Amino acid sequence: MELLAAKIFVGFIVGLLIGMTGVGGGVLLLPVLIFGLRVPAIIAVGSDALFNFFTKIPASLLHLKRGTVRRNVVIALALGSVPGSIIGVNLLMHIRHLYGDGVNSFIKSAVGVLLLVIPTLMLFQRRIEERVANRPPTMKGFAGMVGIGLIAGFLVGMTSVGSGSIIMMLLLLFYSFPPKVNVGTDIVHAIILTGVTSFLHFRLGNVDPGLVVSLLIGSIPGGLLGSHLSTRMPMLWLRRILCALLLITGARMLWA
Repeated sequence: MELLAAKIFVGFIVGLLIGMTGVGGGVLLLPVLIFGLRVPAIIAVGSDALFNFFTKIPASLLHLKRGTVRRNVVIALALGSVPGSIIGVNLLMHIRHLYGDGVNSFIKSAVGVLLLVIPTLMLFQRRIEERVANRPPTMKGFAGMVGIGLIAGFLVGMTSVGSGSIIMMLLLLFYSFPPKVNVGTDIVHAIILTGVTSFLHFRLGNVDPGLVVSLLIGSIPGGLLGSHLSTRMPMLWLRRILCALLLITGARMLWA
């Protein structure tokens, strides 16, 4: 009973932080599952992917309704991210076949690297947005978007991290979409990517359904409260503090 309450509480806190700061669920939840709840890393990856799939559905429907989604970009990204995810998951299974439980150490190292890279990019996101605001696109064409999807899909397949943060930053760097369109397109594509990734992990037994349900029970009210508080608190500083904590967590994963 206490463990169930802890899982619901973790879901609530993660939902609260997502609603308040907009930081992606994968980058927040995965370290808590591994270090806080002591979930084996490979189970944490699969469960996190499924959790992210469900949490992004309401926002994706809202963006589709508002017309802030570039459907052709979503298709191009998915053409790269779906095979990328399949490659990433298969590589993970190959490592588990070769090294057994050593795959968990590999995942921790991979996530540790991402937790150093992603928060660093997030800290400079506003400066990057200002620099590219009036710049014409520098990577034209369908192939570039497919390439972005392939990179992100591969990373998400192995770690469940990056379905939002990595793609958002790459779209920001190489394409000049309006911010709302960038966010909406990224979220709708993440539904496809996390859906495929979580399905692959579920088939391989890497998902704990009870854990996912418990996290969702907490995350829904947490997300609603976070969205309500986001206009009433100094989000810039909270986001910076959160990024600093993620950097520390990433370093711990690499050197633990």
